[in-house]
Amino acid sequence: MRKPDVAAFFDPRTWSVQYVVSDPKTKACAIIDPVLDFDEKSGATSTGNADELLDFIASQNLEIQWILDTHPHADHFSAAAYLKEKTGAPIAIGERIVDVQKLWAGLYNWSDLSTDGSQWDRLFKKGDVFSIGNIETTILFSPGHTLASVTYMIGDCAFVHDTVFMPDSGTARADFPGGSARALWASIQEIMSLPDATRIFVGHDYQPGGREPRWESTVGLQKTKNVHLTRCACEADFVNLREQRDKTLPMPKLILHALQVNINGGRLPEPEANGERYLKFPLNALKGAVWG
Repeated sequence: MRKPDVAAFFDPRTWSVQYVVSDPKTKACAIIDPVLDFDEKSGATSTGNADELLDFIASQNLEIQWILDTHPHADHFSAAAYLKEKTGAPIAIGERIVDVQKLWAGLYNWSDLSTDGSQWDRLFKKGDVFSIGNIETTILFSPGHTLASVTYMIGDCAFVHDTVFMPDSGTARADFPGGSARALWASIQEIMSLPDATRIFVGHDYQPGGREPRWESTVGLQKTKNVHLTRCACEADFVNLREQRDKTLPMPKLILHALQVNINGGRLPEPEANGERYLKFPLNALKGAVWG
């Protein structure tokens, strides 16, 4: 199995990890889960994170073949649309994004949102295969955290988004609209059935205990060290652990800001008559959410 080169870029504002994954032989690459910077206090946006990815790609003489999101993020804006505009590379996400679009279009009362996934150049379904250079990439459907989550299996690497975190941080929450702890357990079991040496790359790191950020582990380490998985002998144990923990967690501070951008392919709202762009989010729509 070919081993891609993986460069990680950690965004401390959102604890997100962005990746440039490349075939060392052909210099072809993909960008995974790029961040468009947003300051909720001032309403300012910036392309600093995305431009850092582009600068790295240029410095390594790489050619961008794909811009990939693992799922519609609830804690940062996707920079997919910006990067497509800058590079012309196609953007892609899992095909169940259409279900997320329909769910959130209702919450936003967004009647004119296209809910057919046409904002992306390709919608991947389970089992789809494509290539980054000469390295084969396979799609695993990994719902639970969201309805639309996918894992990108690129050579010996699994980019698992928010399914599991680093072993000392456990697993992802499953209480967002459309989430399911049972579905998350099934997704994790599929990932844990991969060879123990499979490299696991996570979508976030929350630096427990103030340690330095980390993002790479292996299937073997996750099976033996993950603080949630090692406590759960079966699905029922995991569902109970996950649901009890999720009841204590406030919603991400940007969920209502970010979803309206991310279900639209990372596109910011169109300017209104005065030339300014405006976000819109509902009050009291997330019933029962813990106050943060």
